Amino acid sequence: MRKGAKRKTSHKEETNSAQDNNNHKDSKKAITRAKRVKASKPQTEPEYFEDKRNLEDLWKVTFPVGTEWDQLDGVYQFNWNFSNLEQAFEEGGILYGKKVYLFGCTEPQLVPVQGENKVICIPVVVAVVSPFPPSDKIGINSVQRESEEIIPMKQMKMDWVPYIPLEDRDSQVDRLKSQIFILSCTQRRAALKHLKIDRLKKYEYCLPYFYQPLKEDEFEQSTEVQIIFPAEPKPIFCEFDWEFDDVEEFTDKLIQEEELSEDQKEAFKEFVNEKIREARKANRQAREARKKALEEMSEDTKAAFENIKFYKFYPVPTPDTPDVSSVKAPFINRYYGKAHEVL
Repeated sequence: MRKGAKRKTSHKEETNSAQDNNNHKDSKKAITRAKRVKASKPQTEPEYFEDKRNLEDLWKVTFPVGTEWDQLDGVYQFNWNFSNLEQAFEEGGILYGKKVYLFGCTEPQLVPVQGENKVICIPVVVAVVSPFPPSDKIGINSVQRESEEIIPMKQMKMDWVPYIPLEDRDSQVDRLKSQIFILSCTQRRAALKHLKIDRLKKYEYCLPYFYQPLKEDEFEQSTEVQIIFPAEPKPIFCEFDWEFDDVEEFTDKLIQEEELSEDQKEAFKEFVNEKIREARKANRQAREARKKALEEMSEDTKAAFENIKFYKFYPVPTPDTPDVSSVKAPFINRYYGKAHEVL
């Protein structure tokens, strides 16, 4: 062969050379993979999460009517357990298969918390068994207000809405025939700072309203009037019963106790008499309205009002929540009166 000339390789040699190169590359990859292999982590025990109960959030989504906005966070500081409410909807329970309307409220009570007595806002849920909504109105009343207001719920952004159990939330809502309705409020807490004080305070004075036409309202026959007289240097707050009190004597007593000045006597007497006239007129109109409503009411509606039931649910004791058993009470509010059963 001539010096410097290239040797012509055969096809066999080229094939062997290619195989050698591939083997070398495979060997390098194997070494690289070997370097990248990390020690396997020790197997950990699998975590188990308790399944959510079908009605677990029912008490939380029911708006606690009349609770001060700045107290709401305190209501949910404990993981309250309302399994008694959930079980009431199960087969054999008092609410099973019935149409039910629920509203919430809170009751500040002194209860033991971790060995110390504290005032806690206890959440309560009231269940109304009825074929129709118990009312589309809300009552607004407090000792600070001059008069009671009964207004449509929607003015306070409240309404009865169907409750969808957890297992049905993937279904189309319009196809569900809900038997559970909750009193809901769409007022956003973030927008509260834009509300006027009077409007804001109204929420704190709200009471779910109910009128039972088959029973004479105790307030229809009441002979008491609330007096808030704008006297100087401070207003006079008192109750006057026109059946037992005399306006002249009542006024003189206030003057003797230096609650009222002599020069305000006649104005105060006229103020009280005007309140008495208003109350008597309201009582008379209420009686006439109830009588008319009964005359126009169908037998089915009468039967529904006769069979309407109120159930009051308190949270059940758990190791993580205060025991409220000692403070349970049947009274709901001035419109609903007492519950048929407390649980």
